[in-house]
Amino acid sequence: MKNFSKILGLAILTASIVSTFSCSNDDDNEDTGHQNVFVANPTNLKGEIPSGDNIVLDGDYDLTGALIVGNGATLTIKKGTEIMASSTATTNGVIPYIVVAQGGKIFVEGTSTEPVVMTADNSAPGSWGGLVICGKAKINKGATAQAEVSGLTYGGNDDTDSSGSIKYLRLEYTGYLYSADKEFNAVSFFGVGSGTVVEYVQSYNGSDDAFEWFGGTVNAKYLVSINDDTSIAGDDIFDWTEGWTGNVEYLYGKRTNNGNRGIEADNNSNNQAATPISFPHINKITLVGNSAGSENQAIKLRVGTKVYLNDVVLSNWGTGIDVQSAPDLSASFVGGDIKLENVKFDNVITQSTANATSAYTTNASATGAGNGTAKPTWAQGWTVGF
Repeated sequence: MKNFSKILGLAILTASIVSTFSCSNDDDNEDTGHQNVFVANPTNLKGEIPSGDNIVLDGDYDLTGALIVGNGATLTIKKGTEIMASSTATTNGVIPYIVVAQGGKIFVEGTSTEPVVMTADNSAPGSWGGLVICGKAKINKGATAQAEVSGLTYGGNDDTDSSGSIKYLRLEYTGYLYSADKEFNAVSFFGVGSGTVVEYVQSYNGSDDAFEWFGGTVNAKYLVSINDDTSIAGDDIFDWTEGWTGNVEYLYGKRTNNGNRGIEADNNSNNQAATPISFPHINKITLVGNSAGSENQAIKLRVGTKVYLNDVVLSNWGTGIDVQSAPDLSASFVGGDIKLENVKFDNVITQSTANATSAYTTNASATGAGNGTAKPTWAQGWTVGF
């Protein structure tokens, strides 16, 4: 009886261990019983996650090529996870980046104390691609189009489309350059819908735009961009085109290198009147420059864009607000659908171009992203570079 009891106890213990291992195995999808086809190799993370697969990343991973979240697939990234792009792959002509296709979903589950970090083993701007998301919301480039850095389709008619949820994510050293007309941003939103959650995201020392919206309706809160690497100029901090109409709150952008504009905003360069017309609403934004660079404007509005901004702090720029002159359609929206309220200018040489003087009101007490030019309270803990 004693031997039988020992054998029975061992069997129960073994079954418990097997059960526990199975529950934590990324290759199994408990909700559907689906057996994942894709295997997330921590030392060689790349490839396409197919429809039905639900892949969970938890720990440290070397990104060695394109990681594609396919239509019907889900990628979940747990708090504290670090994904490091391989410079060896880039040297061999393989560009590491992460892209979410239409119908795919990404869930970034960082926290203020344990953000998800996407970085590179070469700590220099332009070392890898960054994050690309393709959704099904409206754009004005056509019914659909192909994303410039992945070739995947984006756009459609589902303005409430969801590509998942991103919270507490830091992207470092992004902006790989294919050519003069083709360069990755830190995060590229291609026709992303309003069902997608984007909160607490930082770009650090990227070589192209930090955040760029290509149409779509996605909203966002608590975005940060810091560029302090003087080895490369970089491009704009916030950029939009192709009919983006989202709502954004709490944006902080700062560059101490000779990068370009704080905001560069377009509607459609081939057809300024194309609909939907770019018309984001932005509340609480701080843009800090270094009073240098080839495009030393805090805000540049052109080719038919509209915009509403409120509670704006602009510091250390050659020009604060620059609206492209007629026949650019944006000039005709000044004071109506181009409006900036409660703007504080700090060490800005020229507040605005002549045709933009009726576009804004000033307020010396404006706090912008929350703390003027200083680090906002909401950026504590999970950001770097301030």
